[in-house]
Amino acid sequence: MSWSGFKKAVNRAGTTVMMKTGQIEKTIDREFELEERRFRTLESAANKLQKEAKGYLDSLRAMTAAQTRIAETIDAFYGEAGGNDGVSKFYRTAVEDLDADTVKALDGPYRATVLEPISRFCSYFPDINDAVKKRNHKLLDYDAMRSKVKKLIDKPSDDVQKLPKAEKDSEVAKQIYEDLNNQLISELPQLIDLRVPYLDPSFEALVKIQLKFCSEAYTRMAQVQQYLDPSTREEYAGGFLDSRVEQVLQGMRDLSITGMSAS
Repeated sequence: MSWSGFKKAVNRAGTTVMMKTGQIEKTIDREFELEERRFRTLESAANKLQKEAKGYLDSLRAMTAAQTRIAETIDAFYGEAGGNDGVSKFYRTAVEDLDADTVKALDGPYRATVLEPISRFCSYFPDINDAVKKRNHKLLDYDAMRSKVKKLIDKPSDDVQKLPKAEKDSEVAKQIYEDLNNQLISELPQLIDLRVPYLDPSFEALVKIQLKFCSEAYTRMAQVQQYLDPSTREEYAGGFLDSRVEQVLQGMRDLSITGMSAS
């Protein structure tokens, strides 16, 4: 920070303190305050959307990776017992293909049509925040100059040049502040109104990508289903699968080795 910038920062800090103690009157602009609140709401929602959009892609990868791991474990669990119909191996292949062909194929389009546009939208916020910060600084400068003029009017100085100079400086500060303030009041609502038409294509792309993933997952799992024991499918559809599971568990309990720990 330059020496000039440092002095301005110190003066503005002093002005802020004097406002809090009532020594300097603070300019209230309800119109700007409303638009700034609306912008803050948009900023918060957009940043959250960016975070969740990235989280969705990460979760999709994590889910298919978990599916692959459990498929490998199931295949190892079945071992040679699953060799007769090959259902565990077919399930493993289907899950691996879903991860390799579908998720990885959707990664690029998702980034290009959903994640990157949202990130670009959010990338404008730092510049807008700098503009708001600059506007607030110029308002402090104007209020300080306005207070100086009022003091010179209430208690005239021996130097007759002080008041005209202070009035001129006050007008310059007012003009700079009003130019920034009016620009923000004009453009912040435009930015807010643009959010929907900007996001619409990304929202549509998100729905299509989700549909593609769900359709591919359903198709691959439906293919696996034909390798399952037909009687198991019928019992599941008829609500009798629980009784079959209980019969298997009872058979395990009847094994002598399961009761060895009690003896």
